[in-house]
Amino acid sequence: MESEPKKKILLVEDDETLAAVYKQRLELEGFEVNHVDNGEDALATAVKFHPDLILLDVMMPKLNGFDVLDILRQTPETRNTHIIMMTALSQPKDEQRAKDLGADDFLIKSQVVIGDVVERIKHQLNMS
Repeated sequence: MESEPKKKILLVEDDETLAAVYKQRLELEGFEVNHVDNGEDALATAVKFHPDLILLDVMMPKLNGFDVLDILRQTPETRNTHIIMMTALSQPKDEQRAKDLGADDFLIKSQVVIGDVVERIKHQLNMS
């Protein structure tokens, strides 16, 4: 029996410890995960890797997550990719900005555990 190809996740997170935890858990859940740690690499990798979903940190070196989101939404290859923003910032204006720029979901790191993130990813990809 042929299994479906793995769903691909681009994990954009500059905190190496957190990224390692997320990558391991997502791979256990059956996803193919590609990790980058800054906004410039996120843009280049998104076009090459063709992820089904991008888990995008807001606070990063070089380009922040809002700028990355804005560019991804204006790039034909990534315009319709599911994007979940994750941030340590819990300002309502940040969530509104993410939504205005086209984020599919917005998670505040201190308010979610990894299981919640996995559920939100599966929800976005119609897997739950």
